[in-house]
Amino acid sequence: MIEIFKYLFLGMIQGVTEALPISSSGHLLIFKKLLNVEADFDTLAIITNFGSLLAIIFVFRKDIIRLIKNFFAYLFKNNKQAKYDFRYCILLIIACIPAGLVGVIVKKLDLLNAIDNNVKIVGISLLITAIMLFLIRNFDGIKDDKNLRPMDALKIGLFQIAGIFPGISRSGSTIVGGMYSGLNRDTAFKFSFLLYIPMSLAAAILEIKDLLDASISSTMWLYYILATIVAFIFTLLVIRWFRKIVNEGKLGYFSIYCLIVGLLVVIFL
Repeated sequence: MIEIFKYLFLGMIQGVTEALPISSSGHLLIFKKLLNVEADFDTLAIITNFGSLLAIIFVFRKDIIRLIKNFFAYLFKNNKQAKYDFRYCILLIIACIPAGLVGVIVKKLDLLNAIDNNVKIVGISLLITAIMLFLIRNFDGIKDDKNLRPMDALKIGLFQIAGIFPGISRSGSTIVGGMYSGLNRDTAFKFSFLLYIPMSLAAAILEIKDLLDASISSTMWLYYILATIVAFIFTLLVIRWFRKIVNEGKLGYFSIYCLIVGLLVVIFL
């Protein structure tokens, strides 16, 4: 029974931290160590992340359906009214390219294997996240969805590369990239989480083979599924709250949080 509660708690950690700019992978690794959970970290992260992905898809479902519908309406029927959404999809694709290429290289060469379970590195990465969030805490650009340019998307994609490393928040780095590019807060938030969807799906596809090859007992599958359900619920609950926080210009609070947690991890773990 204690083990079940551990995995439920880890699912909550995944759900809450995926929606916030404080690194879900970093927090998952920290609490996995603190709770002395023996599950393979990569497997745990992949499966619980799927719960967060479903929650984010649900939150943005209307935008996703509209973008997909209008993308193909413009591509095949040259529907002029769909041109804006077609362009937005192209910008999302452009933003995927930098981290996508780096992610494939990192995966093929197994470059993160040496640091994946290193909590000290997570602490250092959280300090980097704290600095990034602090630097843009008062930013609020003037660009909205209609003013997004390919160079803006590319900048956000380059910032997203940092999110590959455990402890550096993916949402934090892309929101920082968006604000640095002059996007207003809500536009940066929306683009960041819509960008998360194809990137997360691509990462999951790359990991499917390893997941299928892994020897996972029925008991462990139960733990993973329960953690994933909890991750879905908490991501759903927190993401709307976080959008409000971003629009109110309160990212500085997360900078302080990452600074404190990063220092504690570096010093004590």
